[in-house]
Formats: sequence, C-alpha cells, structure tokens
Amino acid sequence: MAIPSTPTKDAVIAEEPSALSRVWRMLLADKFALCAAVFLIFVVLMAIIGPTLLTDLATKQNLRGRNLAPFMFDREWFMWLGADALGRPLLPRIIVATQNTIMVAAGAVVISAVIGTLLGLIAGFASERVSQVIMRLADVIMSFPSLLVAVIVLYILGSSIMNLMLVLSITRIPVYLRTTRAEVLEIKSRMFVQAAQVMGASSKRILFRHILLVVFPTLTTLATLDFAYVMLAESALSFLGIGIQPPEITWGLMISQGRQYLTNAWWLSFWPGLAIILTTLSLNLLSNWLRIALDPVQRWRLEMKGPKHG
Repeated sequence: MAIPSTPTKDAVIAEEPSALSRVWRMLLADKFALCAAVFLIFVVLMAIIGPTLLTDLATKQNLRGRNLAPFMFDREWFMWLGADALGRPLLPRIIVATQNTIMVAAGAVVISAVIGTLLGLIAGFASERVSQVIMRLADVIMSFPSLLVAVIVLYILGSSIMNLMLVLSITRIPVYLRTTRAEVLEIKSRMFVQAAQVMGASSKRILFRHILLVVFPTLTTLATLDFAYVMLAESALSFLGIGIQPPEITWGLMISQGRQYLTNAWWLSFWPGLAIILTTLSLNLLSNWLRIALDPVQRWRLEMKGPKHG
C-alpha cells in the first residue's frame, strides 16, 4: 500500500500567493474600489500625457464658437463637451487642467504627510517637554481656519502653484502630527517595542523599523482622504479668485470662470465640477478599501470575497 507523501516546506511556500496577487484578489473583491482605482489611474495618465498632447487645442480660441453647447457630435471630438466664453474647447482644457490640479494636491499631501509624520513620531516618543512644545505649535496652526490662512498668505505672497502647495501643506501638517503621535503613544507600550529597547536598539531604529511600519497603514488611508480634501480646497481658492491664475488652469479655476454664465452656459462649470466630484468620490472609495486591506484584522473579509483559484 502506497503511503501518501506529505508536501515539503518548499512546496507549501510555493503554493502561497504572492503579495501582489493577494492585493489584486482583494481589489477584485470590491467592485467599487476596483472602478475607483481604474478611474484614478486614468486621471493620473491624463495628468502625465494630457498637457503634452493637447495644450495647443486647450488654448486655441475661436470667437465664433463662444459658449458652444455640448453634445454636438457633428463637430470635432474635442468640441463634444462644448466651448467656453473664448471659444476654447472644454474637453482638452479639462484634460490639461488635470496636471495642475493633481500636482498641487499631491505636493501638498506629500509635504504635510512627511513633516507631520516625523514631528508626530518625535512627539510620541520623545520627552514630555519636547512633546508639549510640538503639540502647542500644532494647536497654534489648527486654531486658525485653514482656508482663511490660505487666503491671507496667498493675498500677501501672490498666487502661484508653489505658494498654493506650501500653504495647503502647512495647514494640513497638524492632522498627520496628531494622528501619528496618538498611534505612537499606543504602540510604544507594546511588548515588541519594549523588547527592542531591552536589546539595545536606538530610538531612531525603533521609530523607523518598528513603530512606523505599524502606523503606516493608518497614514496611507489618511493621505488618501486628505488628497480629496486638498483638491477641494484648491478648487475653492481658485473659485474665489486667489488660487492659480491664468494662463495656468485648474478645475477650480474653470468653475470660477464659468460661474457668470451659469444661466445660459451651465456646461462651463458643470464638466470641471463633475471631474472634481468623480475624483474625490473615487479617492474616498479607495481609502475605504485601503483601510480594510491594510488592516490584518479585517483583511480576511476581502480575501474571502475574492475570486477563488483551484
């Protein structure tokens, strides 16, 4: 009688799915998150290649086509969404404006996340005096409404992509700082951190090799949500006329330029507004998926719902 062979350790490891395949299966398990990810990839591609291909179309004026209505498919494809008050086609302008909109939001999120996370790690792990100094600085920044600070600073320094990015990032630093500090205060009492301290690991090594890895999923979810917030803030500032100014263009600036034509040319503000809504909605759906996918306690739900492989 043949004795069934037991699988070797190498065979068991070979059967385990890779990290990439696990992420893909979890993404397939959430159809809304999958659609959101596909849409965001499309937006990023537009931001990268759009201005190179369509800048001339976006700036070309045709006063005979002023406020041209959308859905006139007998015209060229770039006129399908209509034209603005100077006869410039809206579809190429929306695509070209994607780059500045995404650039400002991404830059502000990266700057605020890096600085806020570093300060939060220090505030949560350092002495009480250092922690209190950092937290009082954060309280000072949070005591002023972020949009009001942006309005005042941009009015003094002038409107530009760099100034707008820096102002929005400064107002968002306390969000990451307070979140990181709260996580560090809870994590540093765990046994693996105490074991690292007993073994003589330096504070720097403990923070960046142990604590930061545990905090990272929370920060990733927060950054995804914050991206949508910053993009809406930039649109609001451009709508008020103190954000990015022509000849540069963003979705918020397009809404601002079209508001005086809402009664007879609603499409001037509708299409860039729809782009903002779809992008922020996709970011919120993806952040909800990330919150579950990066949490070892809840990740099994997505893995169980994912496609089965025989």
